[in-house]
Amino acid sequence: MARPSWDEYFMEIARLVATRSTCLRRSVGAVLIRDKTILTTGYNGAPRGLKHCEELGGCYREQLGVPSGERQEICRGTHAEQNAIAQAARVGVSTKDSTLYVTNHPCNICTKILINAGVKRIVYAEGYPDELARYLIEEAQTRDLLEVRCLPREGD
Repeated sequence: MARPSWDEYFMEIARLVATRSTCLRRSVGAVLIRDKTILTTGYNGAPRGLKHCEELGGCYREQLGVPSGERQEICRGTHAEQNAIAQAARVGVSTKDSTLYVTNHPCNICTKILINAGVKRIVYAEGYPDELARYLIEEAQTRDLLEVRCLPREGD
């Protein structure tokens, strides 16, 4: 029997978490791990208890014609990575020296949050059009603050 690697295993869980997303543009899932143990999960969508974009007549960024990877500040949704970090804070779990498995490359806002939260490793499956995020990750890698790996699905 062929067992998946730990990276493959946790990435598949992130893909499952993404199915809970309420974002109308992109479904993203994240799983925060330490010592091969799940700490928290997160998916993208409106903040807890608030209306989802679908309930409000659609995606505001889509209505304005904002391209993917731009103007995240006008998005109603919270990113999957942000939700995973927020869940850790909510239940009092440290994110120091953890690994984040996420279905898409983090944006620059999430990248900054992940670095400051002490996440040491990011494993992502698909790209995201954000040059500043790539620059921040490259700098963090040169300072040994972060390790990043792309793990696409076989055939992608």
